[in-house]
Amino acid sequence: MSETPLHRHYLHFSELPTSVRVMYTAVLLVLGLAYMFAAIYLFHTYSGRDGNPMDMSYDDLVIAYSGSGKGSRLESALRGPMSNMLPPDELNVLVSWVQQGADKAKYESAIKPIIEKRCSSCHDGSNPHLANLNGLDNLKKVTEQDTGTDIFTLVRVSHIHLFGLTFIFYLVGTIFSHAFWRPVWLKAAIVALPFLCLAVDVISWYLVKLYHPFALVTMGAGALQGLCFAFMWVVSMYQLWFSGTPEAVEHRHGVDEIAVG
Repeated sequence: MSETPLHRHYLHFSELPTSVRVMYTAVLLVLGLAYMFAAIYLFHTYSGRDGNPMDMSYDDLVIAYSGSGKGSRLESALRGPMSNMLPPDELNVLVSWVQQGADKAKYESAIKPIIEKRCSSCHDGSNPHLANLNGLDNLKKVTEQDTGTDIFTLVRVSHIHLFGLTFIFYLVGTIFSHAFWRPVWLKAAIVALPFLCLAVDVISWYLVKLYHPFALVTMGAGALQGLCFAFMWVVSMYQLWFSGTPEAVEHRHGVDEIAVG
C-alpha cells in the first residue's frame, strides 16, 4: 500500500502471541457492546424533547443544554426522556398542574399520589444526580422556567465524560496501533481524532447555552467519535483473525531501519 518502512518497534497482530490477540478481542467485544448501550442511553436521554420521540434532533440538544425557553424543566422531562415512565392520563395531569401554576391544593389531592407512585423510588432525594421530587417545595424548583442543564451538572458530566472516553479511546487506539494501515499519517489521524472530538464535544455543551447553532458542533463531534471507534474496531477485529500477514511485515528489511510507521 505504501513504501513507508515499518517502525522497528511495530508489531502486527499476526506477530503477537495468541493470548494477547484473545485479550484484545475480548476487550473489543466488551467495548463494542458498551458503546452500543451508550448510544441507546444517549438516544433515550435526549430524544423527544422537541415533541418527536422518534429521533434525536438539533432542537433536542438545544432544549437539553439551553432550555426550551418555555415551560419548565419538569414539563420538558415529562414530554422527553421521562415520557414513558407514566401513563398518558397521569402525564397530562402533571403537565396541566405545572402550566396552571402548581398550586398547593391540587398537589395534595392529585399530584402527590402520582409522584409517590411513579417517581419517588428514584427521585426521593437520595441520589444527588437526580431531581428531588419529594415534597411540594422540591417539586416547585423544577416547575420554574426551563433553562436547560445547569452549569454544575455540566461540569460533573464533563469530567466523567472526559475521563471515561479518554480511557476507552486509549484502549481502542492502542489495539488499532497494531493494525497495518497506510498512509501512516491517516492511521495517526484516526487515532488522534476521537480525542480532539471529545474535547470539542464537551466544550460545545457550554457554548450551546450562548449560541444555539453550537448544537451542530456537538452532533458532529459525537458522530465523528462514533465513526472513528467503529473504524478502529472493525479494522482491528478483521486483522486480528481474518486477514493474512501483510507483505511488508513478511519482508522486513531489518529492525534497525529508521521509520515513521
